[in-house]
Amino acid sequence: MINCNLFSKNLFGHFTTITHHKLLVMQHCFRVGLYKQGLLHDLSKYSPIEFIPGVKYFQGNLSPNNKQRIVEGRSDAWLHHKGRNKHHFEYWIDYPMSSQGVTGLVGIEMPVNYVAEMFCDRVAASKVYAKDAYTDRYPLEYYERGPAKNIMHPNTAKLLHKLLVMLAEKGEDETFRYIKYQLLKKKRPH
Repeated sequence: MINCNLFSKNLFGHFTTITHHKLLVMQHCFRVGLYKQGLLHDLSKYSPIEFIPGVKYFQGNLSPNNKQRIVEGRSDAWLHHKGRNKHHFEYWIDYPMSSQGVTGLVGIEMPVNYVAEMFCDRVAASKVYAKDAYTDRYPLEYYERGPAKNIMHPNTAKLLHKLLVMLAEKGEDETFRYIKYQLLKKKRPH
C-alpha cells in the first residue's frame, strides 16, 4: 500500500531537488561558456528509470541512488544515468586491450569540457546537499574522502583536484574565470 502523503512529499522533494541542482549546474556551465552542456545537463534524471527510484528513495540530504543500492543491491537509476552523461568519470571506464588480452578496468582520460562540467556538477551537488553548511572547501573535502581520485584517469583526477583546490583557495569567480579563459580557452569580450 502506498502512503499518499509520503509519496507526494517525496515526489515534490525529488523533483525540486533535481531541478534545483540542474539549474545550479546550468548557471555554472554558462559562467564557463558551456551553454549546450548546461542546457542538456542531467536531463536523463527526468526519465522514468531514474525519476521513479529517485522519488521512492528520496531523503533530501543524500543521493537516492545510494539508498537504492542499500535496499536493492544496485542502483538501476545510477547505471542508466552514468551511461548517458559524459560528465561522470564512470562513463569513461573501459578495459584496455593488449597482446595479453584484457588487463582490467581503467579510467580513460576525459575531454576537458566534460571535466569542467563535472566540476560544475560537484559544486552544485555540494550546494544542494550541504545547504547552509556549504563552503568553497566542501567539494574538495568531499572529493578527498571519496574513491573517485583512485578510479579516474590520473590526468583527469589531477585536473579535477586542481580546480577543486582553486575553488577552496580562491573562490568561485576566479575558478570559473580560469576554467573559461584558460582551460577552455574561450575568447574574452573586447
